[in-house]
Amino acid sequence: MGQLEDMQVFVRVVEAGGVGKAAEQLHLAKSAVSRRLADLESRLATRLINRTTRQSSLTEAGRLYYQQSLEVLNRVTEMNQLVSQGDQDLQGTLRLAVPLSFGLEHLSPLFDRFAKQHPNLTLQLDFSDREVDMVEEGFDLAFRITELKDSTLQARKIAPIRFVLCASPDYLAENGEPGSVETLQQHQLLQYGMVGASAWTLVDPQGEKVKLNVNSRLIANNGTFLLKMAMSGHGIVLLPTFIVWQALAEGSVKPVMTNFDIPMLHAYALYPQNRFLAKKARVLIDFLVDQLKDNAYWDQAIEANV
Repeated sequence: MGQLEDMQVFVRVVEAGGVGKAAEQLHLAKSAVSRRLADLESRLATRLINRTTRQSSLTEAGRLYYQQSLEVLNRVTEMNQLVSQGDQDLQGTLRLAVPLSFGLEHLSPLFDRFAKQHPNLTLQLDFSDREVDMVEEGFDLAFRITELKDSTLQARKIAPIRFVLCASPDYLAENGEPGSVETLQQHQLLQYGMVGASAWTLVDPQGEKVKLNVNSRLIANNGTFLLKMAMSGHGIVLLPTFIVWQALAEGSVKPVMTNFDIPMLHAYALYPQNRFLAKKARVLIDFLVDQLKDNAYWDQAIEANV
């Protein structure tokens, strides 16, 4: 390995939080990573990381070298991208963290198309609704549906995420349709997330925000499951339209409280702020944005059936 490779190993050790995790991400033996780090420190004649059996921390020289290494490596990546021959030569591995329902239902067909266009690129996907630590776990991109707050990440909007309150026709025939937040509170509500951690925000016809605390006897961390429970008559659920669009079109569930608005979120592609966006990641993001654009097909299908 040359000095650039040593710098890459050093940066990965810093960002992963230790030699062991860096070795896993680099697919190297832990001893090999330790040796590369020791060789780099020997070449520089200075210690970069204070290492103990339990933890490690950057020295003052290490902090400076880390920042300068990022600039050098990002510049090298940028130069390589500028002279590469188009998008057809994408190679290497893209590690992606993808939300479960949205990923399986709507991103999977797009990943399929993208993989066929770039047969020399390896896609490694983690489907989960958990919020991953991108740096520590070594992901190139993470897709999240959120109200973006994390300033340590850069983001690109992939698609708008709208929500709808809905229930089965049988449930509504038996229990009536709510016309206000007060009557909605009296219904069986199906809750996404953990106990005590869920509140619905609605905007009334006068434009005032109203928060409704949800106490439910049916709680789950998966929207597809909750949709099936709603279709089976267990109550009213608040779900993104990308989950309920087909059930709405088929009449398996009906929208309620349609005179109230529900704040919209977005699906984002995220990457760490201190990393230059690799060409393979940029091409994937551009592809997804082009495919989904501003008005996602699931919302168009709902509008066509209203």
